[in-house]
This record gives sequence, C-alpha cells and structure tokens, in this order.
Amino acid sequence: MTMQTLARDGAGISAGQPARTYLMCPPTYFDVHYAINAWMDPTAPVDRDRARHEWERLRATYVSLGHTVHVLPPVPGLPDMVFAANGATVVGGMVLGAKFRHPERTAEADAHRMWFEEHGYRRVRTAEHVNEGEGDYAFAYRAIVAGHGFRTDPAAHNELHDAFGLPVVSVRLVDPRFYHLDTALCVIDPFTAAYYPGAFDEDGLIKLKTLFPELIEATEEDALAFGLNAVSDGRHVIVPDDAVTLIARLTERGYHVLPIEMTELRKAGGGPKCCTLELRP
Repeated sequence: MTMQTLARDGAGISAGQPARTYLMCPPTYFDVHYAINAWMDPTAPVDRDRARHEWERLRATYVSLGHTVHVLPPVPGLPDMVFAANGATVVGGMVLGAKFRHPERTAEADAHRMWFEEHGYRRVRTAEHVNEGEGDYAFAYRAIVAGHGFRTDPAAHNELHDAFGLPVVSVRLVDPRFYHLDTALCVIDPFTAAYYPGAFDEDGLIKLKTLFPELIEATEEDALAFGLNAVSDGRHVIVPDDAVTLIARLTERGYHVLPIEMTELRKAGGGPKCCTLELRP
C-alpha cells in the first residue's frame, strides 16, 4: 500500500480499506503481582472475570468490523501476556521480536517467537537490544515512530530500521505515566495521529508535527484514561470509553469511534492497543 493508493474521505481512509489481521492473548492468567510501571499496584484487587469480559468485547469488535483475530495461547506465570502488542513488531511479513526490559516479562518474547514460527512466518528476527514491540513502535505507513526513555533502548531503533527498511522517527518520552509510546500516541491514518504533548520532549514534538499533517491533541484527562492506547483501522477508532474529549474530537473529524470499557486491564497499565498486535502482511 502506498500513499497514492490511500484516499481521505469524511471518515478517514475510504471504504475500500483492507481488513486488518491482529494477534491477541486472552487474560487467562491476568493479575498484578508486581509493579513495573506507574499504573500497577500489587495491593489492589483484580477482577479476572471482568478483564476477560473487556478482552472478549474488544475481540468481538474487531471481528464485527471484518478484521481477523488470531489467538496467542496464554502461559501460566505470565500475567502481562494479555498485552500482546509488546511481544513483537510485524511489517511486510517480517517479525522483529521483543526483548523486555523487566525480567518478569522476559519469557513472553519466546512465546511470541514460537507462535510466529509455528504459523509459517519465515522471517523472524531475534532482537539484540531492549525493545517492547508495538508498545514503543508505531507504524506510520511511510515511517515508524519509535519511543524511548523508559523501556526501549535508543540503540534498538537502528535495529528497527535494519529489519524493515523504513525511516525511523525517534522520540523521547518524559512522563513515567506514559511509559510506552502507545500510551501517548495513536496513528489514526497516514495523515493523522492523536497525541498528548506532555508525554514528549520538545524535539519529539517537532518531529511529530513534521511527520503528520494533522495532529489531534488529547487532554491530560484523555491520556490518563488511556484514550491514546487506541486502535485505528483508518476509518474506525476503538477508544476507551472514558476518554470523552478525544472521542468528541475524533467524531468531529468524521471518524467512526467505537468506545469500549477497559478499566480492569488498565490496572496493569494497558488498554485496547496494548492488547492488540497488528500482523501486517
């Protein structure tokens, strides 16, 4: 797909957009046993049944839109595995695996690698540098925006370019509440992204304004509601339902916004995007 084949209409990408393919992992073992980000509180109770309901509704939403969802089997002892976006980055059928910063999540990378190898992916690259997949890497069609500052090492950005051959736009995150790029930036379509300016340093803000012709600013309240941990297929945008101002701004611009409750999974610092790894053919 090239920029020339994409056409804007009143709802983002034209109705001829391709269906997407996603990988998700059910929250069978979801819990908060440790704290590796500002959102995690091991003393707070977790309702796993409610988390499962949130996950099932998200999966059903994708299917209702005509997208394909593959399921990654959960592994006992890996409570954060539900956040499948962190396990790899996939562009053009090439898989760049994750290398997690915290030992509590290290084994997730192997589980992802095994799934890809078992499902016929011939090009699976093991990461040399710490990166947390689409947690810090945002595919922006003609480039990849790559975050660093809390989880992913800046050195991993060169590895990202080598794997996919796309320009890499490196941005620094500065607020620990927004520890991954996907908590502060959502690519809506090739022309548009939503973002929270307070999560980035000045250099990063300049780069984002250069890359995207249109930037939709989220309020701090939207960002704290994980409104930017959203998923867009170019026309429909799935957003946590309590990011009310962002929902209104997206709707005003003609996007089809699908609000969804994700409050239980948020207890571990995740939302719709964290649960969703896109498999780009």
